[in-house]
Amino acid sequence: MMRFYDFIGKIEAVVAGTFLILMTLLIFAGGLARFFGHPQNWTIDVATCLFAWSCFLAADIAWRKNSMMALDVFTLRMPERLQKGLRMVNYALITAFLLFIMYYGFYLTWISRIRSFQGIPWISYSLVTVSLPVGATLLLTTTILHMRADLRGEHVANNAVDVV
Repeated sequence: MMRFYDFIGKIEAVVAGTFLILMTLLIFAGGLARFFGHPQNWTIDVATCLFAWSCFLAADIAWRKNSMMALDVFTLRMPERLQKGLRMVNYALITAFLLFIMYYGFYLTWISRIRSFQGIPWISYSLVTVSLPVGATLLLTTTILHMRADLRGEHVANNAVDVV
């Protein structure tokens, strides 16, 4: 199971990096086209879609590596047991938020399936909105694995309460 999770993480990194590169190239190409008098407005729209996907994938990549912002000024001075309790409360809050995002993200994807993306008739707006619940699902999986590792005593995130 963990090999599959690691494999998904590698795919996430490749896809997020590819989308960031494509987004940059599209914005640059759109700027060049505009400079030469042939604006291509669709480049910005597609770059926006790629940006949405990149953000959620990159958030999960950072969460997998414990690279999220952490506030540990006060928690480092607390007993280890209290620190762990605060981490568990934080994981519970993150889990509740991600479940909320997943539910309403899938709902938003469903109701926006007929709407075209930025007026491009062959692209559904749900292609963008589905990035929200997919990203939340990936983040939820990572959160559950963090929680499980912490309960087993394997937590290594600076002894801090991680903040998303």
